[in-house]
Amino acid sequence: QKATLSGQRFKTRKRDAKERFDSTQFQDCIIQGLTETGTDLEAVAKFLDASGAKLDYCRYAETLFDILVAGGMLAPGGTLADDMMRTDVCVFAAQEDLETMCYKYLEKGFEDERNKLAMLTGVLLANGTLNASILNSLYNENLVKEGVSAAFAVKLFKSWINEKDINAVAPSLQKVSMDNRLMELFPANKQCIEHFTKYFTEAGLKELSEYVWNQQTIGARKEIQKELQEQMSRGDPFKDKILYVKEEMKKNNIPEPVVIGIVWSSVMSTVERNKKEELVAEQAIKHLKQHSPLLAPFTTQGQSELTLLLKIQEYCYDNIHFMKAFQKVVLLFYKAEVLSEEPILKWYKDAHAAKGKRVFLEQMKKFGEWLKNAEEESESEAEEGD
Repeated sequence: QKATLSGQRFKTRKRDAKERFDSTQFQDCIIQGLTETGTDLEAVAKFLDASGAKLDYCRYAETLFDILVAGGMLAPGGTLADDMMRTDVCVFAAQEDLETMCYKYLEKGFEDERNKLAMLTGVLLANGTLNASILNSLYNENLVKEGVSAAFAVKLFKSWINEKDINAVAPSLQKVSMDNRLMELFPANKQCIEHFTKYFTEAGLKELSEYVWNQQTIGARKEIQKELQEQMSRGDPFKDKILYVKEEMKKNNIPEPVVIGIVWSSVMSTVERNKKEELVAEQAIKHLKQHSPLLAPFTTQGQSELTLLLKIQEYCYDNIHFMKAFQKVVLLFYKAEVLSEEPILKWYKDAHAAKGKRVFLEQMKKFGEWLKNAEEESESEAEEGD
């Protein structure tokens, strides 16, 4: 009896060793266990957890990944091998509860497998195989607390944006109302735009950081524009309007190039329209001259000035009566010290938008050349002085 028991133990140890070091045996053992558990994800999780004590998950990480995602070991070329066992308890076969399936995998998986799943998910999101609602699996409290959700999201979005770009990713997020939930990838005490922006920018996802920042501040920007327009309608003093905008700018962490766009839109929305179409642009230029003191405090940076130039270009292109007024507006702002030489020259050389550029560049030709010559003369005088 002792000999029989000893023999059984030897066979068990031998079988366990074979399972540890033979990927085919490893696969068969995992798939057999998954088949026995059925589609109950709790039972699947318990089976995988218990098997981890006996089977070498680290050694066969790629095999385990293939099984849990595709249903079996993948042959060269990425197809399931015909002569291998398969299971329907996998991500690709999940029909109704894909989010829960992914959560279970994230909860139990190793870092390498999580990274692979993240990159694969990004590719599948990019080609339309998966819906962005799959991201719901990342909002589990434990995954968020342990940092798994944010780390997984970095790999996923890098893969997704690499396949497409942020302009394609954004609509997919908006469609399933995920665009305003991304900060929930962090614990409650870190759910602020500053932390999100820093984390994803440092991870190489600046475009995602900027997109989320825009989503978070869109309400504040609309409110600033609404209030500023009301102040202008009441005829409040410039100093009061400037103070209000600067306070809101600081409170909502809105950069100056964005603010100048808000101020420009507010100013143009209060232009009185003359019934005679030929006088519309002339009246608007008078209006801009009066309100240049409101614009000047928000063009202290070259990028702000360039933003304003592009806003002027866009407005003149979109409003037919202003097509001939672009150069007049730029010259007005130059004299009023709202715009300076360098940003105007940059716009003229290579920073202009495509809309109506031929018309506007022709209008700016003389002024642009004058600024260019003045700049060269100034540089020459500086060199002679040295």
